[in-house]
Amino acid sequence: MKNKKILFPLFVLVALAQLYVPTKMIWDKEDVLDNGVEYKFKTAPIDPSDPFRGKYIVLNYDNNTVKIPHEHDWVRGETIYVSITEDIDGFAKIKSISKEKRGQNEDFVKAEVGFITSFETTELTVNYPFDRFYMEESKAYDAELTYRASQSDTTKTTYALVNVKNGDAVLKDVLIDGIPIRELVKAQQEH
Repeated sequence: MKNKKILFPLFVLVALAQLYVPTKMIWDKEDVLDNGVEYKFKTAPIDPSDPFRGKYIVLNYDNNTVKIPHEHDWVRGETIYVSITEDIDGFAKIKSISKEKRGQNEDFVKAEVGFITSFETTELTVNYPFDRFYMEESKAYDAELTYRASQSDTTKTTYALVNVKNGDAVLKDVLIDGIPIRELVKAQQEH
């Protein structure tokens, strides 16, 4: 009888904890979407031999490298904080990187050190946390084809719309010449 008195409250506590964690994650992402600063990250072509990966578009970014003075100060996979600003065309660009979290008055993204290359200058590649755009399965393959075609067409501007708040970033949409990719795919599938 004592076990039942302990088990039920314990069960309720575990159930509430399991509900709290995903609810908190969703709440945090919605907060970034509602209250974060919106940035346009210009995308870059990906390796054409890279196969389609399922229900998402693989994104690579045009402005994801920064010159660094010393290669040995950084480790691949290390967490970094990328301060961002806008270029003259309104696209996000790297202002600076740091190993320490930035202040509240500066827009930044928590990311990882990618590759470090040393040719004429030493550059660090930033791996942003928003490198996949998930879509409904029936539209994902067509979206991938549309995205790749736009990347090879130099007259088209392709970018990811990302909301940023206190280091968190949420990928809101992928646009081609200002039109959401979902709308482009929907129009193609209707024809």
